[in-house]
Amino acid sequence: MTEPTDRTSAQPAGRAALSRDLSDFLVELSIALHKHAMYPEGHPSLAPAADRVLQRLDPLLVDRGSLSLGVAREQLVIEGVATDSKNPVLADLAGRLHRHHLGAITFRRGVDPRQLHDVLTTVAEEADRSRRPLGLRPASDLNRWSSITLHPVSYESLELLDEAPDGEQDAASREARSQAAALWVGLARAAMATEDADENEPAPSTEPAVVAKAIDERGGDTAYDQVIVGYLLKIADELRTSKGNEAIALKNRMSKLVSQLDKRTVGRLLQMGGDRAQRRRFILNASEGMAVDAVLELVKAAGDEEQTVSHSMLRMLQKLAQHAEAGAGERSTLADSAMREQVAELVKGWSLKDPNPDSYGLALQRMSSKGPVFSVAPQAQFVPEPRRMFEMALEVDQVGEAVKRAVDDLIESGNLRMVVTALHQSQATKVPAALWEHLGTKEQLERILGAEPVDVEVLDRVLQRVGRDAVEPMLDALSESDSTQTRRVVIDRLAKYGMQLAPSILARLNDPRWYVQRNMLALLAQLPDVPADFKAAELLQHKDARVRRHVVELALRMPALYERAVCAALADSDIRIVRMGLVAALQDCPAAALPMVVQKALGGDTEELRLAAIRVLGRSNRRPAIDTLIRMVAPRRRLLRWSLPAKSKVFLAALRALRSHGREPRVKQVLDIAMRSRDPDVVQAASGAEEQA
Repeated sequence: MTEPTDRTSAQPAGRAALSRDLSDFLVELSIALHKHAMYPEGHPSLAPAADRVLQRLDPLLVDRGSLSLGVAREQLVIEGVATDSKNPVLADLAGRLHRHHLGAITFRRGVDPRQLHDVLTTVAEEADRSRRPLGLRPASDLNRWSSITLHPVSYESLELLDEAPDGEQDAASREARSQAAALWVGLARAAMATEDADENEPAPSTEPAVVAKAIDERGGDTAYDQVIVGYLLKIADELRTSKGNEAIALKNRMSKLVSQLDKRTVGRLLQMGGDRAQRRRFILNASEGMAVDAVLELVKAAGDEEQTVSHSMLRMLQKLAQHAEAGAGERSTLADSAMREQVAELVKGWSLKDPNPDSYGLALQRMSSKGPVFSVAPQAQFVPEPRRMFEMALEVDQVGEAVKRAVDDLIESGNLRMVVTALHQSQATKVPAALWEHLGTKEQLERILGAEPVDVEVLDRVLQRVGRDAVEPMLDALSESDSTQTRRVVIDRLAKYGMQLAPSILARLNDPRWYVQRNMLALLAQLPDVPADFKAAELLQHKDARVRRHVVELALRMPALYERAVCAALADSDIRIVRMGLVAALQDCPAAALPMVVQKALGGDTEELRLAAIRVLGRSNRRPAIDTLIRMVAPRRRLLRWSLPAKSKVFLAALRALRSHGREPRVKQVLDIAMRSRDPDVVQAASGAEEQA
């Protein structure tokens, strides 16, 4: 295996990165494990690989005493930092450990080459149905090394999230549920892991209160805290993006866990080895996915540790959290959203120990304890937002510049469909007429066609208002769009304009880009007739097969170019174009094309093409066609009997094709011999009995 020259994985901006020493150690560990999986015992590459791991590990243990790795599905967690899941080397290492149901690995001082080699050999055995994963084996199998401990994550022995409700058993739901359950089980297992655990004892409960108590009681164990923090990071990231019942269940458990933890424990975990970027990312993810009370506890803990959050701001956030939890309807939703937005802005701007002066803090204190949270000036309470103004205009059937600006704002915010639907259904007269004139423009059409996917209903209604001016914007979209769906929609609607499109299409065929030419030719094929001034002959030799296919299709519809098109298709290197030529020749095979059909019948690129060419020869009454078919099935005289060629699909097809020339004496002789064959397939092909049946 080639070792990478740069072992530090790229990290996105703002993401905490592993130190170079830790990164080098993980890469060497992954390489060594990969070699132990590849090579048999005793191979000369194994001992040097284990030695290189020890060279990286020993300096790390000088100051630490022990080093723990948390294991997720595609990532490792070390000293509070999760590795990049896109790094193939580290993702492979995490995957191997995860498939063995391992939740963590601890290295302590005193690791020797023999122990490390034994561990690598054990873990390198791929976990599959034939061998039980390490995490499911007895504890004695995992704790037999004095300086290395493998910590299992036993899904079978731990209580998972609630069972999925009926009807939620599709693949996507099971995958999301598995990820949420695996993260919570991994955290619980790591939290309650002990060195002297008895495998015969009943599995501990994974209720949040029990897990919180276990974390509180293990204070001061750095390696332990690193693994716990790694799982908290992964869960916060999962909650930020996940939806559905499984995410709600995981959010509830995490909220209970954070509220049950001692404040000093939360502060200890938030330190994350002094990595501020990692701490910010954790609280940002938590502010998006966790319940508001858990978010507030995390912000308080961060403030207690570094005083980066003013006490007045904390009180304001607490007020918002109370409204979010105890309020109802829109008020609760607004408070929840406001609280999360404020936390996100606060964390992004962490810089001062206390950003507020005393007098300002006192004012905030009074604000948080008295008066309504959402207090605005009376004259500003009922300023109409764009949607309300638009709906009011439809009701009173009055329109002005303010209404048009409101409609523009709605469109900018992605509500074009709502506006168009409301105008279509409205019983008013003045407003729809004025606003359709405002909306039915080329610019608006370009906006609709630029969206992916195109809203077909909105497009059709706007097209009715734009009229003939819609042609050029739609041709532009057809020329430039990468979406097959968009091109299909545009072609279907442009085809309704008929032959009046021809000049615009032919003009755009001069564009040197092959995909523009292909799209224009596809549209041209939808017109009722091929324009007389279409210069198909110049494009039959186009270097791109995707263009030639459309050209051949159009040229076959032009009597003056029919023979040339069939010949060009049969001589083409693209199989699909050759097939088009054979289909055309089956209806009418020009004399000039017959030699090429004969060539395809005798030795086409595929069996399918040979069979198609034989069918063409069966339709032709020309002498070369009959001679070729006889040649393909002609029997040979051997002693006292005739011997036919070996049976094949091609041979049987040639026999069937010869039946259409049955009056020819030579053909009749061949068919008579074939019908005396002992093979029923040959007899049926020669006699036509299969078709009669």
